[in-house]
Parts: sequence; structure tokens; C-alpha cells
Amino acid sequence: MIETSKPLHLNYPNFDKVINKSTILVDFWAEWCAPCKVQDPILEDVAGELNGKVLVGKVNVDDNRTLATNYGIMNIPTMILFKNGKKLHQFVGVQSKEIIINIIKKFVT
Repeated sequence: MIETSKPLHLNYPNFDKVINKSTILVDFWAEWCAPCKVQDPILEDVAGELNGKVLVGKVNVDDNRTLATNYGIMNIPTMILFKNGKKLHQFVGVQSKEIIINIIKKFVT
């Protein structure tokens, strides 16, 4: 598993490779999205706390429309928890660090 304490920037070329070989929380966001900017430091904290256990990734929906469409992203921020390519849970809207970590702990042992 890739270990990082910072969110990974994902795009169409690397997305499948990363989600198929790890447990990762992927944030679908956009530069112009105010709620996404609120979520960003929370995800930085989550990435730091779960380093080595769960990755955090970010997909800019404006730069990766195909990925956003493939996963039915209608609102941002939307976060999807994947394990070895399988979608486990989806969050829509700004979430607290505690909520995110508690949900991840339900799925990741």
C-alpha cells in the first residue's frame, strides 16, 4: 500500500490503479466550490491520522468529468470510500473528521 499523510491527486490515468489496490477515501471536488474548501483541511487531518491504513485521494471534477460521471457525482463535495475497487460508502456534503473516521473504521479493520 502507498503510505502518505497527504491526499493524493487522482485523475483518469491513475484512478483505477490506485483504487483497485488500496483502501481509499476519494473526495470529488472543484476549485470554485466553497464547501469543498471547508472539507479540505478536514481531509488533510484524516489523511494524517489514517496514514498507512487508509489513503485519501482527491479528484477535481472539472478536470475529470468522466470520472465524476462514472460515479454519478451530482453534488460536491462527495466522498466515496473504496476498498480494492469496491465502493463501500458514500458521503455527500461537508463531513466532520469524527464522522469520516468512524465510518471508515466500520469498514476497515
